Amino acid sequence: MLQRRSGKTTSFNAATPNSDAQRDRARIIHSSAFRRLQAKTQVLGVGESDFYRTRLTHSMEVAQIGSGICEKLKQKYADNDAISTQIPSYFQIEAISLAHDIGHPPFGHGGEVALNYHMYNDGGFEGNGQTLRIISKLGEYSDHDGLDLTRRTLLGVLKYPVLHSEVSTRSLSVKDHLSAFKPPKSIHDDEQDVLDWVLEPLTAKDKATFRSTKSKDGKTKAQYKAFDTSIMELADDISYGIHDLEDSLALNLVTERQWREDVLNKVLKDSIIAKNAEFYTEKLFSGESKPRKHAISLLIGHFVPCIEVVEQQIFESPWLDLQARLPEHIEHTLQVLKDFVFKHVIRSSSVQVLEYKGQMMILKLFQVLSENPERLLPESTLRQYKNSDNPKRVICDYISGMTDNYATKLYSKLFSPDTGSVFDKV
Repeated sequence: MLQRRSGKTTSFNAATPNSDAQRDRARIIHSSAFRRLQAKTQVLGVGESDFYRTRLTHSMEVAQIGSGICEKLKQKYADNDAISTQIPSYFQIEAISLAHDIGHPPFGHGGEVALNYHMYNDGGFEGNGQTLRIISKLGEYSDHDGLDLTRRTLLGVLKYPVLHSEVSTRSLSVKDHLSAFKPPKSIHDDEQDVLDWVLEPLTAKDKATFRSTKSKDGKTKAQYKAFDTSIMELADDISYGIHDLEDSLALNLVTERQWREDVLNKVLKDSIIAKNAEFYTEKLFSGESKPRKHAISLLIGHFVPCIEVVEQQIFESPWLDLQARLPEHIEHTLQVLKDFVFKHVIRSSSVQVLEYKGQMMILKLFQVLSENPERLLPESTLRQYKNSDNPKRVICDYISGMTDNYATKLYSKLFSPDTGSVFDKV
């Protein structure tokens, strides 16, 4: 029997049958939430160029890298049944990877902060939490169970198995600066029932340990993630550190001087980049797509085979106890690349201006829709609003599902004097 919320089984299988995982992948690909990723910001604003990544192309690349990781792990651990039998199938890891970003709102993390500002005292908002909400409740394949995916897929997507209220350690109010509302990594309080169902087959001890938190730098965070999640996150990190670097190079957002100062001077001496410093510098800053792509492909081809599986010896369930990791010295190189992208691209004034602009639009849209639901909400959304135990969550779902373009058009229709005819389609 299928391990779906609409079914009746409560156990994990060592390997979800390919037909089930393939069906999960198909439902994600054909969902409206997945299609909308083509018009949602990854790092750079949608519409600025037709070259760089959107959330959609990023998710596709994460899925490809994820399946590549699983292929290498199956080869590496072919003689170790305890590990090889737990490695997800290509269909399984692709389903998890394709779904991992579908909950992210318009305008990237700026939109995420704006929505959490309005939802802070009503269950919170966080992009990964919204992903779980979409696939388990809002998706179009079931009236009550969303895309009705298998338990293993839901567990793989569950990056942070803690509730918003469990990790929101500060008491905030509208007087606090907007930056204080950066959401804690969690799922929404409204998805407590989904979390309980996903973890139902685990022992009481495994459940308690898996959901435990740790405090660091004044913040409370989840401690653990499932085996499949660790593979997906590695694929996500590799894509973020290398593919977003490729976009920034192609669009001349970073310079060779910055590369030498913040990458070549910071990687370990025995890293692949340090050993081949002039090769990578020449290829990446050649100004031509083929040499640049060659270097990018070599970097990905370096990281993926280095990934290994470790046993934490903490959990009874191998789905939780096994973890995919990069060796520490290899992880250091990837972290340097991620830090480089963050410093020179994500935190650049040009990107921050666009993020702030989108953030302000989301804040205002939420305010006016909350104040005027009868007048401004679409008919189907208004019905949900009236029947909901948490009406603000319905408005949050509506806005977070918007593409960048849809949110911009709705904002213009509401607030721009020269826009707003009944014939203007949003």
